[in-house]
Amino acid sequence: MDQQGQVVALLDATGSFFETARTAFPGAEEADWARASLLDPGAAGPEGTWVLDFRCFAIARPGGRWVLVDAGVGPAASPAAAWAPVPGRLPAALAEAGIDRARVEAVVLTHLHEDHAGWTSGAAGEPYFPAARYVVQRAEVAALERADPVWDWTVAPLRAAGQLHEVEGTHRLFPGITLLPTPGHTPGHQSVLVEQGDGARDVLVTGDVLVHAVQLADPAIPYSHERDRAAARASREALLARAVERNALLGTAHLTRAFVEPGQDAPPVRRPLDGGVGPAG
Repeated sequence: MDQQGQVVALLDATGSFFETARTAFPGAEEADWARASLLDPGAAGPEGTWVLDFRCFAIARPGGRWVLVDAGVGPAASPAAAWAPVPGRLPAALAEAGIDRARVEAVVLTHLHEDHAGWTSGAAGEPYFPAARYVVQRAEVAALERADPVWDWTVAPLRAAGQLHEVEGTHRLFPGITLLPTPGHTPGHQSVLVEQGDGARDVLVTGDVLVHAVQLADPAIPYSHERDRAAARASREALLARAVERNALLGTAHLTRAFVEPGQDAPPVRRPLDGGVGPAG
């Protein structure tokens, strides 16, 4: 697995969300749910529960090096333990893929929610990926409250180790790997464009711009835990348009399918812009 740009999906965990799907996505109509069930049938659990994956992605770099996108739910003691299915199995998934964590040279954090930053720290608080710089948008760190458990789990120890790397706006991480600001779910959310080369399709790793297939059926549908629903919708629509333009696959964090089409045949956006601000999630 040394082909530059190759994208490998790594499943950290699978579980049911603490809200039903219809509660988490207000305003979705029956036609949207029917479309979503075709796009991602594995997300429909019993009695309306929402089954979701917690997934990271590894991107191959020359010389056996890797870039990791997101760090999953983490070990049993991670901040995600309050609601997510911990411990995650990312260490096993890395081993199965033949990826040595010491060869991970960068960890891109799409945002600083606990289910995306769990494996940033080891048992003693040391960076779990010892040779990596951890790359996050400066706006994301600035918006994180000091009382948030992710601060002490991720931001503080990585800063102390000199491994937290804050960027601003669109950022070319390496040739073929570009970080794209996609705010809304959180203030400094970012997604990742991977140009695979050798005739393979590009991949857009979405992070939480897209968290359920119902938002692929209609990108205007808000998620109840988006910080800024209007901004999240704009980011989602722009990212999907970019994917269609580039004929890129979507690499999804929470759908039960790792790679999906961007939804060229999705119905046109019909809802008025929702400028509401939802709770953190």
